[in-house]
Amino acid sequence: MRIAIVGAGPAGIYAADALMKSDAEVSIDLYERMPAPFGLIRYGVAPDHPRIKGIVTALHKVLDKPQVRLLGNIDYGTDITLEELRRFYDAVIFSTGANADRALPIQGIDLDGSYGAADFVSWYDGHPDVPRTWPLEAEKVAVLGVGNVALDVARVLAKTGDELLPTEIPPNVYAGLRANKALEVHVFGRRGPAQAKFTPLELRELDHSPNIEVIVDPEDIDYDEGSEATRRHSKQADMVCNTLEQWAIRDVGARPHKLFLHFFESPAEILGDEHGKVAGLRTERTALDGTGNVKGTGEFNTWDVQAVYRAVGYLSQNIAQLPFDEQAGTVPNEAGRVLADEHADGDGRYLPGTYVTGWIKRGPVGLIGHTKGDANETIACLLDDAPTFTPAPEPEPDAVTGWLESKGIPFTTWAGWYRLDAHERALGEPQGRERVKVVERDEMLAASEPHKR
Repeated sequence: MRIAIVGAGPAGIYAADALMKSDAEVSIDLYERMPAPFGLIRYGVAPDHPRIKGIVTALHKVLDKPQVRLLGNIDYGTDITLEELRRFYDAVIFSTGANADRALPIQGIDLDGSYGAADFVSWYDGHPDVPRTWPLEAEKVAVLGVGNVALDVARVLAKTGDELLPTEIPPNVYAGLRANKALEVHVFGRRGPAQAKFTPLELRELDHSPNIEVIVDPEDIDYDEGSEATRRHSKQADMVCNTLEQWAIRDVGARPHKLFLHFFESPAEILGDEHGKVAGLRTERTALDGTGNVKGTGEFNTWDVQAVYRAVGYLSQNIAQLPFDEQAGTVPNEAGRVLADEHADGDGRYLPGTYVTGWIKRGPVGLIGHTKGDANETIACLLDDAPTFTPAPEPEPDAVTGWLESKGIPFTTWAGWYRLDAHERALGEPQGRERVKVVERDEMLAASEPHKR
C-alpha cells in the first residue's frame, strides 16, 4: 500500500510507526509544511525542556526506516491537493496538529499588548513564518490559563535571556529576551489547585530558576468535596496540590523576578488606556460549588499589568477539502475515519481512504504520548478498510517526486534533515551549545537541500 501522511509531527510519525508494525506491506510518504520535521517538538516545546525534546530520538528511529520518506517544505492545499494525493496514494492520513489560539471572548481581548500564547511560543521557538521580534516592554504581565503552555509562557517571560542562552534559541530570540523588562508574571486560573492542568514536573521546574521567586497566596489553597475526590483519584493532581501547598506556606525569598500563581480568579475584562494599550486586568473572584466547579462571587479584583497572554487552549485550523467542525477545531470522524459531509455525493458515510489522527482528530488535549493511542486506532481502521481502497493510478514512489520537481517545489528530505541538523549543531559548537536553531526558511533550505537552490 502507498500511504500519504500529511503532518510530520509526533502524531504523523506514530501513525507511520503503527503502519510499519502491522503485517501490511506499506510505503509511506510523510508530508510536512516546514522544511524540518517533528512539528510540535521543534516548534511548540519550550527551549528549556530538552527532556521532552528527547522524544525526537524515538521519532528518528521511525524516520530512519526504509519504508518511510520525508517530503518537507510542502504546503498541503497550496502545493498539493487531496485529488492530487489520490493520484499517488491508496489512502491519506491527516495529522496536522493545532497551531492557533482558542478565542477568549472577553472585553479588551483585542487591545495592543494582548497576545495569544501560540504566537509567542512560535516566536521563541524560532518558527520561520512569524515576526523576528516580540514586544517585551511590560514590567508586569498576566498569563491566563493553568496548563503546561501557560507555565511555559510564564517561565520564559520570567527567566533572563542569559539563563536561556545555553538552549537552542536563535540569536533574534536571545536578543529579544535579553531586553525583556518583565519583573512580575501573574498566572491566573478560574478554578482551584485541584483543577489545575499542570503536570507535577513542569510545575516544580518553575522553582528551579535562580531568578524566579514563585509565590502562591495561602487563601488560594482551597478544596471542596469534588476537589478532594480529584486528589484521591489522580496522583498527578495530588502532587500538584502538594507542591502548591508547600509554596503557599513558605516565606517569600529574594530572587529578582516574581511569578505569582493565582487561583479562583476568572478573567472578566482586559483594561486599556487612551492609546488602546493594555493597562490592567479585571478578574472576578470565584468559589468552589462542591463539585470541583466554581461560581462567580460578584467580587472583582483589578491587576496592574501591561501585557496579557491567553493560554486557554490551542485550536486546529481548517483543512482544505475536508469537512471541519469550527467549534471543536477537529475534522469530524469516527475512530479516525473522516466523515463525509452532508453535501458529499453518494451514500458513503466516510470519505474513502481518508483518515485523521492526533489533535486534528480529537482536539488539542493531552500530552505528546497520548497521540500513540490515536494512531493505533486510526491505523486499525485503515487496515480494516484496505481491501476496499481504490488503487492509486500512479503508485510508483518516483511518480510523486517527479511531479513535485516538475512544479518547481523545493521539497526537503530526511537526508536533508541530517544536513540541517549538522548545520545547527555546528552553529552551536563555538559557544558550547548543543545547537542554534536556524529561523530563516531560505537558510534552512540552503543547509538541507543545497543543490535545490
